[in-house]
Amino acid sequence: MTKTQTEEKAHAGNTVKVRYTGKLDNGAVFDSSKEHEPLEFKLGAGQVISGFENAVHGMSAGEKKTVRIPADEAYGPRRDDMVIRVERSRIPPEIDLSIGTNLRIKQYSGVINVVVTDMDESSVTLDANHPLAGSDLTFDIELVDVT
Repeated sequence: MTKTQTEEKAHAGNTVKVRYTGKLDNGAVFDSSKEHEPLEFKLGAGQVISGFENAVHGMSAGEKKTVRIPADEAYGPRRDDMVIRVERSRIPPEIDLSIGTNLRIKQYSGVINVVVTDMDESSVTLDANHPLAGSDLTFDIELVDVT
């Protein structure tokens, strides 16, 4: 007897489609697919955070679950070494800076995204941590399809 699509459990190598809502510990929603097409990714390919991938593994199409993913399986811990203070003069004057401004910085290893977290007339603090680094995350997940 062959398994039907609804009986197949998701495993590494499968392409899956999921609907999800991600929340912080305070209940604030940080991301959701409700207004979009389901998220599609290949299990085992590292296309999503490891805790999310682990949660989907073993689910069947139509199944729903809520999982809490610790920071280490999400975006990792906040790292102080990812925060630097630079002289304001090192940033081109045409860039309008304010707290919360996102910048892309070229480095020898590629381009990194940073956010301005503090500033004064002489210096600017840049944070390269992912905005969700250090946060445990809760996801409501519905597996829509497994192929």
